[in-house]
Amino acid sequence: MLVYFAIIILIPIWAQTKVKGAYNKYSKVASSSYLKGAEVARKILDDNGLYNVGVEEVGGHLSDHYDPRTKTVRLSSGNYRGSSVAAAAIAAHECGHAIQDQQDYAFLRFRHALVPVANLGSNLSWILIMIGIFAQLSGLLLLGIICMAAAVLFQVVTLPVEFNASNRAMDQVVSLGIIRNDEERETKKVLNAAALTYVAAAAVAVLELVRLLLIFTGMQNNED
Repeated sequence: MLVYFAIIILIPIWAQTKVKGAYNKYSKVASSSYLKGAEVARKILDDNGLYNVGVEEVGGHLSDHYDPRTKTVRLSSGNYRGSSVAAAAIAAHECGHAIQDQQDYAFLRFRHALVPVANLGSNLSWILIMIGIFAQLSGLLLLGIICMAAAVLFQVVTLPVEFNASNRAMDQVVSLGIIRNDEERETKKVLNAAALTYVAAAAVAVLELVRLLLIFTGMQNNED
């Protein structure tokens, strides 16, 4: 059990360390185009006919995201104003989500549909699970596991969405000449490191779901 908890704690820490390391390194490396992240985003969006998608600066560190409700790419200050390889990579990645939205990318639509279910599941699951375990009520535990499974499914569906956005980002920065060929490796390192956070989150969620299923199975055996 101690090994299990060590694993689920260390996996996210390792992923965050990789992200911070790659970002800190390549945020100090200027891109050959010298375009700021905001300019990179605008260039990609316009090239794809997404004139209605805005680009805004947002507070926080690595708080970059695409908001499908307002059709806005939001970049943290360092990436919005920076002209580094890291800023270009992250700006392009968020534009990748905007392009997915434009093209009705199936996994993105599925993830959006899962949001209310996943939110409910993540908020309710642990209440049901803890009561089920302490009161030895296997039916309540199973209900909690089902709620948790919805949140886990959201984490798993996020993976193809993020990897696809990164692939689109690479295609865009290369085809538009935002980076040179010798910068592709550096750009991929930033994108791959960022993807690790989603892989780590999904891995931890799946491991926790498996652990709870084993607890449920053991409880069922004891009841028999």
